[in-house]
Amino acid sequence: MFNNFIFFIVIIAILCVIEVWANKKNNNVGHANTIAKPENKHTRQQNKGRIRDNRKEILLVNRQNRLYETYLPKDLIVPNIRFISNGDPGVRKMRKVAGEALEKLFNAAETENIVLLGVSGYRNYNYQVNVYNSSVYRNGKQHADKYVAQPGTSEHQTGLAIDIVSNEYTNLDEIFVNTRAYKWLKENCYKYGFIIRYPKGKEDITGYKFEPWHIRYVGIDVATEIMNRNITLEEYCGK
Repeated sequence: MFNNFIFFIVIIAILCVIEVWANKKNNNVGHANTIAKPENKHTRQQNKGRIRDNRKEILLVNRQNRLYETYLPKDLIVPNIRFISNGDPGVRKMRKVAGEALEKLFNAAETENIVLLGVSGYRNYNYQVNVYNSSVYRNGKQHADKYVAQPGTSEHQTGLAIDIVSNEYTNLDEIFVNTRAYKWLKENCYKYGFIIRYPKGKEDITGYKFEPWHIRYVGIDVATEIMNRNITLEEYCGK
C-alpha cells in the first residue's frame, strides 16, 4: 500500500515537471515571435516613425526613432543639380522622389539669380559613424551631440535629406541665414515638398541646434502644413 502511494506521488511529480517545461517552451516561442524583424527597413520604433501617414517620405528619424544599420533606400539617384566643388562625390545621392523635387527647387531658385549648391545627401550608417566620431574628436562629445546625429539617428540615411549652401556662402554654419539663398529657401522650399528640418527656436523638440542648411523632403502637402502651422516634423507626427 505504502509503495503504491510512493509510486503515485512520483508520477504526479513527473507530470508537474513536464507541464512546467511545456509552458516555459510555449512562452519562449511566443516571445520570439514578437521581436521586430529588420527586413522592412523602417525605424526600430516603426509605428512612431510613421504616424499619420504611411508614405515612406514621412519617416521620422531622430534619437528616439533609430534606423537599422542595414537600412538602404532602393531608389537612390544623383540629382541633376550643382554640387559644391570640394564636396564628397560619394554623398550626392537621394531617393528618386526627393532628388527630382530638389532639381525643381534648384531650378526655381536659379530663375531668381540664386545659385544653390548641394553638399551632402544620402549617407549610409558606416559613413555616419565616421562623421560622428570625427566631430567628437575635433569638438568633444557634448558639441557633437548638438550638431551631429549619432549613427542610426541621421536623416541622411533615409535619402530624403540634404545639406545645401549657395555661391554666396559655402560653410555649413548659421551665417548662412544672412544669405539671399536662405531667405528664399525659408519662403519657398515647401512648394517643392521640403522643410527646414531643424528650425530656430525648436531645439528642445528636434533635439538639435538650428541648422539653416539642412532641408528634408516630406512631400508638398505635409511641407505646406508644417510651414503654415510653424511646427516641426516631430510635432506633425505627434511626437
